[in-house]
Amino acid sequence: MSREFDVIVFGATGYTGRLVAEHLLKTYGADGAVKWAMAGRSKNKLAEVRNLIGAPAGLPLVVADAADAAALEAMTKRAAAIISTAGPYQLYGSGLVAACAKTGTDYVDLTGESHWIAEMIAGHDKEAKKSGARLVFSCGFDSIPFDLGVWFVEEAAKQRFGHYAPRVRGRVRALKGGLSGGTLASGQATMAAVQKNPAIGQVLGNPFALTPGFTGAEQPDGDTPYEDNVTGSWVGPFMMAGINTKAVHRTNFLLGHPWGKDFRYDEMQMLDGPPAPGAGQGLGGFDFGSQGMPKPGEGPSKEERETGFYDLLFVAEAKDGRTVRAVVKGDRDPGYGSTSKILAEAGLALAQDVPRATTPGGCWTPASAMARVLVERLPKRAGLTFSIEE
Repeated sequence: MSREFDVIVFGATGYTGRLVAEHLLKTYGADGAVKWAMAGRSKNKLAEVRNLIGAPAGLPLVVADAADAAALEAMTKRAAAIISTAGPYQLYGSGLVAACAKTGTDYVDLTGESHWIAEMIAGHDKEAKKSGARLVFSCGFDSIPFDLGVWFVEEAAKQRFGHYAPRVRGRVRALKGGLSGGTLASGQATMAAVQKNPAIGQVLGNPFALTPGFTGAEQPDGDTPYEDNVTGSWVGPFMMAGINTKAVHRTNFLLGHPWGKDFRYDEMQMLDGPPAPGAGQGLGGFDFGSQGMPKPGEGPSKEERETGFYDLLFVAEAKDGRTVRAVVKGDRDPGYGSTSKILAEAGLALAQDVPRATTPGGCWTPASAMARVLVERLPKRAGLTFSIEE
């Protein structure tokens, strides 16, 4: 596909969008082998961001409003892939997905709004398959480290055992990060949507909500703390598990169930010991701040992003009890410093490296669309590491 730009960052005036643009500028420059542009609804604000990140005045700016279908279509026709950071997606993202599906343009975002993803799959998978658009949701901390972590440990299990493992445990060993106003707004939008339509709550609670027509085995209880002898520690609930487990099951579904139709996966955080009665669980190292909740456009400081990190353990367990352990680590805070880098690289991977012969049009997860490409690309350019732990 020959288009004017490899990628356009839509929502570049927002907190995460600016970080994505900064990564592209720092890593690829403004006039190198990667052709990219920033997009949003205000040219003046885009120009401010361009100046703020130190980009040259010639870096292209594209004006498009999330509610203007014609502008979105015109924008998507100019790029091989769109990197969308304009959330909450359930409020502002549907028109862009529709435009990409119509114009055959690849698409990545960082949404954790699972009910919206289900809606987009139902509404646009067929058209995307026809147009050739690869629509890949959840390409940030939700859910690339987890989706790829499961894929990576399963590949190791096949090599070691001669077959894939029917059971994987995802465990958050350590994590340090903060919250942005955009993430808070997405959570508030989802809660409001559930109050308006209780059926959405059923989607959020269903691990197979993103596998239309398929329901697998009963999944492990990820909500009750217990001493996990396989992991080697106490474990408790993790706040992102409901998002990531759906992505992992969709990956297995899209790949033709290589891990089995009875595949079981849970995601929990590791604890030093049994939790105290009444103690809050599930935050897993996220700092929600002491200065009040952030507003849209606000988030962790540069120092907070650069001192953040995460360490994730994945244990694949064969039926005979043998295990293999894989580790995924990120070198920045998960939600922003790391997310902005991996999201940018996911968009570029689609635009440059992922062949349509193996990944044709349709609604994908990161691992099902481009696991091998990302496992090679992200350690080089986004600060992730994938390793086997003996």
